[in-house]
Amino acid sequence: MREIISIHIGQAGIQVGNSCWELYCLEHGIQPDGLMPSDTTVGVGHDAFNTFFSETSAGKHVPRAVFVDLEPTVIDEVRTGLYRQLFHPEQLISGKEDAANNFARGHYTVGKEIVDLCLDRVRKLADSCTGLQGFLVFNAVGGGTGSGLGSLLLERLSVDYGKKSKLGFTIYPSPQVSTAVVEPYNSVLSTHSLLEHADVAVLLDNEAIYDICRRSLDIERPTYTNLNRLISQIISSLTTSLRFDGAINVDVTEFQTNLVPYPRIHFMLSSYAHV
Repeated sequence: MREIISIHIGQAGIQVGNSCWELYCLEHGIQPDGLMPSDTTVGVGHDAFNTFFSETSAGKHVPRAVFVDLEPTVIDEVRTGLYRQLFHPEQLISGKEDAANNFARGHYTVGKEIVDLCLDRVRKLADSCTGLQGFLVFNAVGGGTGSGLGSLLLERLSVDYGKKSKLGFTIYPSPQVSTAVVEPYNSVLSTHSLLEHADVAVLLDNEAIYDICRRSLDIERPTYTNLNRLISQIISSLTTSLRFDGAINVDVTEFQTNLVPYPRIHFMLSSYAHV
């Protein structure tokens, strides 16, 4: 199998991740408790969707994902939400105090204390894979955790899993839609490690997605749920060929091969038809 591990960092990464796993489950017919009535081979992990889900002997499908945040409120929403039975409790990692929109706190002080635990969980997931293909990293570079801890994790993943592909889905700040005044600083500091340690980065920007929701989808006042669901549609479309059987099965490395002219020029913009 060619498994993929998803890592969701900070509030944005987790909430986008929530929407993505919700959509994957709907696409594959997996119930919120992880059971899949249509799966005839219980306990056998050779179906195409097993790139993203590991299967227990009881026939439960568990996402190959790690959720990390430096403060508990957002992860508690996952722990108590509709899909609480889907994730293994060990995969949901939260600290006690957040990075307060400060890159340095996410990268050097608070983040440094939690990064080994995250890598330990990633290692556990990697050990259960037969042929790990790569990582999908979800974060926003405007906040402190997404930028600071996100870049720290990318650096550490490069050390531990040097040859594996790393795809980043990165939400960049935009002038009209801003939650913190220091977003430009965080994103500049974080972009340095995205340049060095990610193989492909797909850039998403809230303002553009707000405009799509307003103009094309006729949503007068888009919420973050609307934005996240639109982002998850894009990510789902990108990963469809990894999760379903088909004649054209794209490897994660093929994104890199086909789209990246020079190693450091790997920032992609996504456009989505019909929207």
